[in-house]
Amino acid sequence: GPGAAEIVAWRRARLRKVGFETDLAEQLSRECGVDLHALIELVERGCPPQLAARILAPLEHERREC
Repeated sequence: GPGAAEIVAWRRARLRKVGFETDLAEQLSRECGVDLHALIELVERGCPPQLAARILAPLEHERREC
């Protein structure tokens, strides 16, 4: 299967495609506690990327790198 680097790159590309800025997309793509599909759905419904990221940010104890 794909390695961690490929998964992160794929997640980052998906986020960039729907309008996330480079830095935010990079940060979110490495955070496995973030539901990528939920993020994209919020943005496609008109939620600004920054706000979507805040809404779906994992709690401190849920944070984990991919």
